[in-house]
Amino acid sequence: MGTQKHTQAGEVFPHRKLSYQIQGCFFMIRKAYGPGHKEVVYHRLFDEETKVHGLKVEKEKKIPVYSQRTGKVVGYYQPDRLVEDKIIVEIKSSKFTTKNDEKQLYYYLRNSQYEVGYLVNFSTPKLYVKRIIYTNDRKPFLRLTASGGYK
Repeated sequence: MGTQKHTQAGEVFPHRKLSYQIQGCFFMIRKAYGPGHKEVVYHRLFDEETKVHGLKVEKEKKIPVYSQRTGKVVGYYQPDRLVEDKIIVEIKSSKFTTKNDEKQLYYYLRNSQYEVGYLVNFSTPKLYVKRIIYTNDRKPFLRLTASGGYK
């Protein structure tokens, strides 16, 4: 999919500090509660943990999906959580994580203005955390909307 950006020495990925705070929340939840709870429980635990860290989290916020060709809004996604209006978080609680779970987050990033997303599965044998980065410089619809093109 070409979604992961490997950072070189000195190269910074978007929202580094916030990313580490979010990852810390994942690890605290897994350590305290373990695997096997319903997904809604992990959603609530994530909301609680991020609140302790003073992070603004929006639940299932509608984010616009843009046409790659015209830059027009063609629909909306509703990711599980949006942290600080910067990072998308998709929370799962299943025995394994599927490629479709990853693709869903990839498409959220590819077709929106957000650059960083996390897929976390609290019920896999080991905590599953996947960060996907899809930078805005790779999104043609943003150039269209910024240049006064179609909206």
